[in-house]
Amino acid sequence: MRKRGFMLLLSIILVVATASAQCSICTKTAGQLGEKPARGLNTGIIYLMLAPFTIVGYIGFRWWRAEKLNNSGVE
Repeated sequence: MRKRGFMLLLSIILVVATASAQCSICTKTAGQLGEKPARGLNTGIIYLMLAPFTIVGYIGFRWWRAEKLNNSGVE
């Protein structure tokens, strides 16, 4: 189970790392800055996005696990 969870986490990180996370305004601004600053802006957006997603994912996982344990005891 741990290996499966680790592989899922690793694949999510790889997908997020290659994602393009710019809205239309950020894309326009990044286009004016140049290639290297645009990549930095995109990386910063993804970095700031990871914290809320990680927190919500953790809470959701704990909730799911608690429900699974509660439902397995009641049959």
